[in-house]
Amino acid sequence: MTMGVGGSTADQELAGLSQQIGYVPISPDERQDRIANAQRLMVEQGIDALYLDASTSLFYFTGLRLWATERLHGAVIPARGDIVYITPGFEEEKTRAMLLFGDDIRTWEEHEDPTVLVAQCIAGAADAQPRVAVDPATPFFVFDGLRHAMPPAEFLNGSCITAGCRMQKSASEIALIQFAMNLTLKVHQSAARILEAGMSTVDVQAFLTAAHLKLGTDGPPPFRIVLFGEPTAYPHGVPYPQELKEGDTVLIDTGATVDGYFSDITRTYVFGEPSKRQREVWNLEKAAQAAAFAAAKVGAPAESVDRAARDVIEAAGFGPGYKVPGLAHRTGHGIGLDIHEETYIVPGNTTALLPGMCFSNEPMICIYGEFGVRLEDHVYITEDGPRWFTEPSPSIDQPFA
Repeated sequence: MTMGVGGSTADQELAGLSQQIGYVPISPDERQDRIANAQRLMVEQGIDALYLDASTSLFYFTGLRLWATERLHGAVIPARGDIVYITPGFEEEKTRAMLLFGDDIRTWEEHEDPTVLVAQCIAGAADAQPRVAVDPATPFFVFDGLRHAMPPAEFLNGSCITAGCRMQKSASEIALIQFAMNLTLKVHQSAARILEAGMSTVDVQAFLTAAHLKLGTDGPPPFRIVLFGEPTAYPHGVPYPQELKEGDTVLIDTGATVDGYFSDITRTYVFGEPSKRQREVWNLEKAAQAAAFAAAKVGAPAESVDRAARDVIEAAGFGPGYKVPGLAHRTGHGIGLDIHEETYIVPGNTTALLPGMCFSNEPMICIYGEFGVRLEDHVYITEDGPRWFTEPSPSIDQPFA
């Protein structure tokens, strides 16, 4: 089928989109429950404190939206006791106005070393030789400062706490991701309708931005992969635009955030009538995606999902392993406040799939010099097994359910 022919112009499509309302933000009570869960994990693992930098994990636990700069701005969660916020002195009033709970804010001045202040906060709630979990998103200069400010301390990768809390999403988190996915699926459907011969990938990227904003996402989509023809074989695209022509494979991968939670959907189809080769590879990709979904059982290791998809692709003569033509990357990644987060659907990852885990299912087939096919929908695990956030493409001729 020829996507876009007889369809709408970009302006018409945008005019037909209306801002969506109805999602419920994460409540302060849920964030405090997350802190309690982190403290439980710290006690179980003999950890005295968790340092959070200006990261998505800080937002996860506190609701504070901060961006990492050369100035330390974060928080310390002790294994026992109340959270302590750390901020530059001139930012204190702004930080206090942003707090959802707690009131213990410690400040440092421009001429001071803020890691000394962090060390003092931890020392007040720990033994003489504390074990400190450090946010994995912490810049090295902060970690280096902590090492010098706390020479007796043992430092651990904080993912033992942050990932331990964040991997299993709550019902409210899943609802936010679902809301974001629904918006991006609408954008995909609209983008398919505006395609016409001669259109540039840059034009489509501009439409993806405008459409997401029109629907009410937090901001512009942070990624907008649009590829036509042979460049569709490259998972993250190429550094030059293309113009659409009849018979091109079209690959669009985009997403945005709602209250910080990501959507991420990829659709692949053909502008015009698919060739036999395009149809065969597309159908193989769909079969691999379906096999991965079927393997995503409660308690199964994450790597078994990748193996199920890879087996289908390799049985058709592609690969093996990451060899191209074939599946050149992992089958999926966790999603939430980060577009890529734990747990990863990759060989060697024996993490058991548990209710609340959310991840992509995207076993892309790359054929350099020809084209590629990626069908990406996300899965969340329930007590009864896997569920789709968005229904997979029915066929190459009908890319949207």
